[in-house]
Amino acid sequence: MDKKEDEQKHVSVVTEKSLSFFEAYINNPSPTGFEYPGQKLWLDYLKPYIDESFIDNYGTAVGVINPEAEFKVVIEAHADEISWFVNYITSEGLIYVIRNGGSDHQIAPSKRVNIHTDKGLVKALFGWPAIHTRNGEKEEAPALKNIFLDCGCTTKEEVENLGIHVGCVITYEDEFMVLNDRYYVGRALDNRAGGFMIAEVARLLHENNQKLPFGLYIVNSVQEEIGLRGAEMIAHRIKPHVAIITDVTHDTSTPMINKITQGDLACGKGPVVSYAPAVQTNLNRLLITSAEKNNIPFQRQASSRSTGTDTDAFAYSNGGVPSALISLPLRYMHTTVEMIHKEDVDNVISLIYHSLLSIEKDHDFKYTR
Repeated sequence: MDKKEDEQKHVSVVTEKSLSFFEAYINNPSPTGFEYPGQKLWLDYLKPYIDESFIDNYGTAVGVINPEAEFKVVIEAHADEISWFVNYITSEGLIYVIRNGGSDHQIAPSKRVNIHTDKGLVKALFGWPAIHTRNGEKEEAPALKNIFLDCGCTTKEEVENLGIHVGCVITYEDEFMVLNDRYYVGRALDNRAGGFMIAEVARLLHENNQKLPFGLYIVNSVQEEIGLRGAEMIAHRIKPHVAIITDVTHDTSTPMINKITQGDLACGKGPVVSYAPAVQTNLNRLLITSAEKNNIPFQRQASSRSTGTDTDAFAYSNGGVPSALISLPLRYMHTTVEMIHKEDVDNVISLIYHSLLSIEKDHDFKYTR
């Protein structure tokens, strides 16, 4: 390897200990409305790097550095994952479901799941008629009206005796893996990858002994998947002066995605900086300048009307909070095999870290040309 190639070799900011936490965090269920176990895991990892922490009434977890400072900066991700609710139990012991968040009915057949009950986890699976029994007939696509769970019971009473009732939440059991030493793969990378990355920012600030001239609030919000509700609540509680949000966005380089409508974005090419009404222009410029100064590759995305992320909740709270969005490219969103590139994870962490170091005390982000 020549000198030039050696200089271009990527050096990960993620440590072995960090990666072990990331795997445990992804494998731990955190469905919308039931995020507490995942939030506890996240806070336990974060606590060595912060001064104090709290959890609000609905489960949003917050770690704080410099809590006495008047000027407040938020870095935020969301903690909840898509899931299902038990909606109807048949007399034959089969279970029909409704969505909890944006769960994709088309990927459900043959998936294994965990049903969360007061008696513990109950294993089940989404059944589907065998191809042999559908031969010669018009194919019926998976839909909410025909996907169902089978937990091995033959009566409704058997199901209920396991502790299953209407309202029990259901999560997929697929677990974290590394693919080709290049991609992290798992369910709920949308957006626990974000929670992992903001925790890593806190770790780097601590380990590099960086003293910030403002209060930093590391926020892991709940209920994003059903309308940004956790971010809405915590924004009004913290009343920040600046908010930098991280979430995922679509890798559009795979088949069946129209780049004309979805943009041209790909895993491995860096964080995505967004342009949208909720994204404050001067804060966005600070992100781009930080990326350019620190040789961090980045991509650009335009969002019509809203970003569809917690950025919107923070931006339009408290009379208007300068907010910006840094997105992580992701393949196969809202499936059990979401994929993110390891280098993109490192670069999102680095971009948030360096952007924070560029914010001065009482920084004025008022919109001017």
